[in-house]
Amino acid sequence: MNEPNFAAWIALDWAEQRHYWNMAIAATERREKGWLEHTPHAIDQWVARLEQRFAPSPVAVCLEQSRGPLVYQLAKYAHLVLYPVHPAMVARYRAAFFPSGAKGDPEDAALLLEILLHHREHLRRLDPDTPETRLLGMLTEHRRKLVNERTRHSNRLTAWLKLYFPQPLDWIDDIDAPLGCALLQRWPTLQQLKAAPAETIRSFFVEHNCRSAQRIQQRIDAIAQSTAAVHDPALLEAGATASLTLVALLETLNSQITVLNERIAELTPKHPEAYLFTGLPGAGPVLLPRLIAALGTHRERFESAAELAAYSGIAPVSRQSGQTKVVVFRRACPVFLRQTFQEFAALSKSKSAWARAFYQLQIDRGKGHHAAVRALAFKWIRILFRCWKDRTPYDEAQYLRCLAQRNSPLIRSATAAECTDAPDNPLPEEDSDGAE
Repeated sequence: MNEPNFAAWIALDWAEQRHYWNMAIAATERREKGWLEHTPHAIDQWVARLEQRFAPSPVAVCLEQSRGPLVYQLAKYAHLVLYPVHPAMVARYRAAFFPSGAKGDPEDAALLLEILLHHREHLRRLDPDTPETRLLGMLTEHRRKLVNERTRHSNRLTAWLKLYFPQPLDWIDDIDAPLGCALLQRWPTLQQLKAAPAETIRSFFVEHNCRSAQRIQQRIDAIAQSTAAVHDPALLEAGATASLTLVALLETLNSQITVLNERIAELTPKHPEAYLFTGLPGAGPVLLPRLIAALGTHRERFESAAELAAYSGIAPVSRQSGQTKVVVFRRACPVFLRQTFQEFAALSKSKSAWARAFYQLQIDRGKGHHAAVRALAFKWIRILFRCWKDRTPYDEAQYLRCLAQRNSPLIRSATAAECTDAPDNPLPEEDSDGAE
């Protein structure tokens, strides 16, 4: 991407209360510095003075974050070009020039300005995608966080139930599902549940969409035959109180995840890039919008599939010193983006014969499950990148024909697997959304 002719370069060191800035003026040796309050009014006035001073030329702004209040507030000004800097880069740059460990906000602003002026080729310019893509990305990431919260509270509820009331963990498949929450909300202890009439319990299960009369009777019989795990009144009261609290949190999370699911399902087919990803094997209602948001609409963001694989964290990192060379997991990356590609690759094994064959080939070579899935994700990124760049939807049959034309061992393995093996049974997409 060609760089505009900047009138000035500014580095902002972000803080909760005030932001220190350093500025270099183009075609001069002048340096200016100062600070501004962290309020929308103060930031707006400061940017207005910059526009009045340097318009119509743009101004480059470097800051130590890629998202957050300051980034979103500055992004609304068209004449500011933002360059986020990874905090690790600033920390190592600071350690190189201040080995004593000295640190301060004004000094960090000066270091950021040096990085912006002399190492701009290593920075990725912030180029926001379309509102539709950013909305989809924000909602899917927020949904993922709610799913993680649900998993966390579900684990806490399970831990409490194991202490004083373990039977529901055997009776209910998912204790954090509406059925499990409703059961504990009505009868938080075994003693209360055993005191309820059998017909009341039967009506409860029917009201909560349990249609198997045989399974309902099995649960009723199990309840009648159950033995209390503890009789300590302190533990029973504390456990019931904690369980009711966690059930209330889980019900709120379940309802909000449902609201997000509905909104995401409404937005996904309206996105202009949706047609590219709809036919991907394993891309269901959860992963499809995530893949759309992951690639977006700005095709100039990535020059090659290798660049996308490195940015997303799917490509490993090589470290070499003398005769020693190791390949390690890449940790400095957008975690949610890496999870998106990795979880899609894992789910594609059940829908794509060549993907299943590729995964099995990696396992046969001695790789563990996660390494094999990342290798498959790396291959998927190459395919998705080409489809994205060419605006051509993925076609499984066409790709298999290409593999056959190249006499790829994958096509032979895929054919053999289809003839002899049943597809594996991975976790449902909803469950995989809480992985890692």
